[in-house]
Amino acid sequence: MPFKKAMFCGLLLIAGPLTAQEMPLQPLADKPGRLAAPGLPEGVYYVPSTLDTIKWGYLPNATTKPVLTVPSGATIVFDTVSHEGILEDQGRDPVKFFTSHGVPENMILDDARRIASSKLPHDFQKDGPHIVTGPVEIQGAEPGDVLKVEVLSVVPRVPYGVISNRHGKGALPGEFPENTSPGEDATPEFPDRYGNVSVFTPIRKQGDQWYGVIKNQDGKEITFPANPFMGLMGVAAATDQPVNSIPPDVFGGNIDVNEFGPGVTLYLPVFVRGAMFYTGDPHMAQGDGEVALTALEHSQRPTFRITLLKQGDPEIPSASGTLKKLFAETEEYWIPVGLNPDLDLATQDSIREALRFLTERLGMDRAVAYAYLSAASDVQISQVVDRTKGTNILIRKSDFKEVTGEEKSARTE
Repeated sequence: MPFKKAMFCGLLLIAGPLTAQEMPLQPLADKPGRLAAPGLPEGVYYVPSTLDTIKWGYLPNATTKPVLTVPSGATIVFDTVSHEGILEDQGRDPVKFFTSHGVPENMILDDARRIASSKLPHDFQKDGPHIVTGPVEIQGAEPGDVLKVEVLSVVPRVPYGVISNRHGKGALPGEFPENTSPGEDATPEFPDRYGNVSVFTPIRKQGDQWYGVIKNQDGKEITFPANPFMGLMGVAAATDQPVNSIPPDVFGGNIDVNEFGPGVTLYLPVFVRGAMFYTGDPHMAQGDGEVALTALEHSQRPTFRITLLKQGDPEIPSASGTLKKLFAETEEYWIPVGLNPDLDLATQDSIREALRFLTERLGMDRAVAYAYLSAASDVQISQVVDRTKGTNILIRKSDFKEVTGEEKSARTE
C-alpha cells in the first residue's frame, strides 16, 4: 500500500472529535516513512506496527537497526498494537477472541491479525508480552545527550480493550486468579487451560471524555474515566544482550506512569548513538499500582515531537548538562521517577531525584527541599507488577512561581 496524502484530521495528530463510529483506525501505510499533513509544511513521520518494525517481548538494544531515521524536532505518528487479545492464553487469534465478545470482525485491526497469525516466535513463559514498535533513530544523538519527547496526542484505534490477571503475576500472586493453576497441556489451541482471566472492556465516549465500561454480577454498569497514554516509551540500552520488555530501567521502557499522557514532556538520557526511540504497551486507563497486572490495554495511535538536547543544553533538567535517569514534566507538575525491584528503594530513588532537581534547578537547600517534599508533594506508586517497581513524585510548579519568574510575568501582563 503506498503512502497516503493523509488529511490532518485523519492522522489525528491532536486528539479531535473521534467517536466509536470513526473506528477502527487501520494502518496508514505498510512501511515507515513520511506523510504529508496540511498545516505542517515539513509533514510528519509515520511508523506502523509490522513484522519488520516490531519486537515481541523485547526492547531495542545497542545492536538494533533503526526502522526510520528522523531529524531533531520531527513529529512522529506511531500505530501501536496492544498485546492483549493476541497472546497465547487468549488463543493468539484476535478475530476469534474479540468476536467471541461481540466485536464485529471489521472492527479488528489488520496489524493485530498479521502479528498474531505470523510465525514470529514468542515464548509466553519467558518473553515479555509487549508489542514494541521501532526504534526510530534521531540524527546526531550521542551518549550523554537527552531526548525531549513531547506527547502530542494518544488516540484510541478501536472502541474496546482488555484487562488481564495471570497466574504468578500481579500484586496478589497465588491469590488471583481464583482458580486452578495452568495445566501442562495449556497451549494457544486450548487457551482456557492457562486459567488466566481477561476482562473484555468496551469504551464509551460521553462529551469529550472516554469511559471504560464493566459490569457487576447483576449486569449493572460500572464506568470509569479513561485517559489514554503509552505505557512503554524509551531508548535503546547500551548492551548487546536481549532486553526483556517487562522491567523498566533508566532508559525508560515499560514505565507505566499514568501521568504520561498527552501534554507530558519526557526527558530520556541517551545511551547509544542515534538514541533509538520506541514505544508500545498502549493503555486506555490505569490506576496507580496497576495491581491486577495490566491496565486497560488498548491499541492506540500516539503522536510525538522528539527534540535532541545535546549535552550541556540548558533545557536539560539538571546542573550537569546531562541526565542519568528519566524525568518528566506536565503543565502542572515536575515528575522525577524512581525505579527499583524493591518498592522502598524505588521510593528512595524518586525522592533523591526530586532533591537533586530542587537543589540544582530551583536553588533550594537540601534540608529545606526534603522538608518541602514531606509537606507538599505526593509520592505515587506507578506500578508494582513489572518486576522493577515504579514510583514518582508530583512537584507542583505553581509552588515555585516566584523562583521561576512566572509570578513576575503574570504581573507585567
